[in-house]
Amino acid sequence: MRLTEAQQRAIVTEAARVFGPHATVRLFGSRVDDALRGGDIDLHIEAEGSAGALLDLELKLYARLIRRLGDRRIDIVLHPRGQALRPIDVQAIRTGVVL
Repeated sequence: MRLTEAQQRAIVTEAARVFGPHATVRLFGSRVDDALRGGDIDLHIEAEGSAGALLDLELKLYARLIRRLGDRRIDIVLHPRGQALRPIDVQAIRTGVVL
C-alpha cells in the first residue's frame, strides 16, 4: 500500500469524524499496488444515510482531507450501507484494503 501511516491515520480519523465511527473506509485502485508509482487516492466509503445526505458529507470529507494531506487528487466513492452494490462497489470491496 502506497500511503504512509500518517496518511492512513488522517484518512481514517477524518472519515470517522464526518461519517461516524461505523463507516468502512477502503483504499482501492493503483495506490494498493506497491509496484506502481503515482496515482490518485481512491477511497471507497460505506456509511449509513441517504444518497443526498452522504453527498454533503463527501464534500466535507474531501475538504478535510485536502487540508490534512495537501493538494492531491482524491477520489471518493460512497456506498449507502444496505443499498445494492454497483460494479464500482464490487471492485473496491474485492480489490481494496480496509484502512
